[in-house]
Amino acid sequence: MIGGDGNMERDGATLAPVIETARLRLRIHVAGDHAARCAITADPETMRFISGQPQSAEENWLRILRYVGHWRLFGYGVFAVEETATGRLAGEAGLMHFGRDLGGDFDPAPEAAWIMAAWAAGQGYASEAITAAIAWHEGKVGNARQVCIIAPDNHPSLRVAAKHGFRPYRETLYHGKPVIVHERVQPLPFHAEPR
Repeated sequence: MIGGDGNMERDGATLAPVIETARLRLRIHVAGDHAARCAITADPETMRFISGQPQSAEENWLRILRYVGHWRLFGYGVFAVEETATGRLAGEAGLMHFGRDLGGDFDPAPEAAWIMAAWAAGQGYASEAITAAIAWHEGKVGNARQVCIIAPDNHPSLRVAAKHGFRPYRETLYHGKPVIVHERVQPLPFHAEPR
């Protein structure tokens, strides 16, 4: 673990709410998430559609710092997603400005993002987590347009995006790889009420 003892207040947890769903707890990242995040992003299958390669310990540490900093600057961001029954870090989900430089039709809007650990894949956790994150975001900032990018072969994420009202509107390259650019302009297509 790099720095910190996982103390929630010192690590910045007061910047974000804790949202509980039927099976998950969404909260801000803390320093103590570093090892678990490294394990998630070390899995080649998990990273296949994101960067195509595992992330280093340094990249994971910088990502945690970036997430916490985004909460401080914007008042919303990407949540760490814990499995409630075990307390295990299952992944991440939320909305953020990643600064991807994909154009004026993309960059100003909050971007939805989700990633789940290999052990958590296929259980509906990504959908449950992004539902809660979007519902909370809409409650905080209103029903603003949201965007996301997904690799064309990432069928599980394409299904999650479609379920949540994201519709493709163009294709482009991001870091030399094709992505489908999506937007969401309507409220969630179903009632989602985080506990």
